Amino acid sequence: MRVLVVEDEEMLAELVATGLRRAGFAVDTVYSGDAALAYLALHDYDVVVLDRDLPRVHGDEVTRELIASSSRTRILMLTASSSLEDRVEGLDLGADDYLGKPFEFPELVSRVRALRRRSSRPVPPLLERRGVRLDTVRRTAGRDGRDLDLSPKEFAVLQILLEADGATVSAEELLERAWDAHTDPFTAAVRVCMSKLRSKLGEPALIRTVQGVGYVL
Repeated sequence: MRVLVVEDEEMLAELVATGLRRAGFAVDTVYSGDAALAYLALHDYDVVVLDRDLPRVHGDEVTRELIASSSRTRILMLTASSSLEDRVEGLDLGADDYLGKPFEFPELVSRVRALRRRSSRPVPPLLERRGVRLDTVRRTAGRDGRDLDLSPKEFAVLQILLEADGATVSAEELLERAWDAHTDPFTAAVRVCMSKLRSKLGEPALIRTVQGVGYVL
């Protein structure tokens, strides 16, 4: 799951991003409305966590442009403007959800996950294939009754492979969906993560490399 955090208070933006990454999301951060529009044009985000009072391009205008483009990205407005009138206005603009500041972090994570389930790529709560069982709600995974102690990145990669249902997933798609925009596309990040995931899954091997194409479970 990929999330864009748009917040002009840089310290708050990084705190939100760090917490979302710990919850298993791939997160990018920008600090202005024009930067948000540039990132949204380049990358396929599941959810944007959007402040309203942004420099250069207001958060409301970012919302309008997303809606006008028929983007599937869900919008969670996270803002200090939290009166009833503000909430109604934000939702009427096209936001999918609205959370006022200050907020409790578990609630933010829960709301982001709920929006992901409402996206055009719905995720079943339980994914199973070849003895691997992954619970996307409880964030647990196992193989043949054995619990798997996966890192957030390993969990995300395994989820993408299970969602593919036997189709091959390229390294480029894994980078796009499970890593943030600052990851070097020529890095060995996918290969290293895949090696660790294979080791934790154990024998017999489940993930096969299709030379020049990608990976399949």
